[in-house]
Amino acid sequence: MTNTETTVVKKKTREWRVVDIVVASVVSVAVGVIFWAWSAGYAGIAVITAAFPPLGGLYGGGWLIAGVIGGLLIRKPGAALYCELLAAVVEALLGSAFGLTVILSGLIQGVGAELAFALFGYRKFTLSVAVLAGALAGVAMGIHASFSSNAEWAFGWKIVYLILGAVSGAVIAGLLSWLAVRGLGRTGALSNLAARRAATESVF
Repeated sequence: MTNTETTVVKKKTREWRVVDIVVASVVSVAVGVIFWAWSAGYAGIAVITAAFPPLGGLYGGGWLIAGVIGGLLIRKPGAALYCELLAAVVEALLGSAFGLTVILSGLIQGVGAELAFALFGYRKFTLSVAVLAGALAGVAMGIHASFSSNAEWAFGWKIVYLILGAVSGAVIAGLLSWLAVRGLGRTGALSNLAARRAATESVF
């Protein structure tokens, strides 16, 4: 295969198909509903962590699922960002407790998840990559919060929140999303997607 032919093949494999758009959108809407419910539950978390608010970072992983699962399913440039942002828009439309600010949060968190897949050229979708995507989305969440909702916190608190957000993202968004996609792969539900072999792929 010539260099030109290789380039054409790579371009085609990275192009979004109608099925990719449909699946990514359906998944994003579904996760957007989860985001909305997750936001509603944060009121209780705020009470529990009142003595040390940075502990709330451990709850943040629930808002990072869309980007990771979208990247693992679609495996095309922009998938993680698209899914995280669309899910955030759905959350906002449903009446999030955080208002329209969740849309900007979704954009920033989506960039964090997208970066992990981009680092591996959208060719590796192992557990470690999924965990990294969740962690980077958590870091993005922490950085954004440092200039928005947590702007008045001491620097040390912001760092703790960022670290705990990364851990939460790695476990909730990274590990659980990877397990979910692998499970779906076993059912044959991903036969029309790039992730169709997810169930038999190497873990690492």
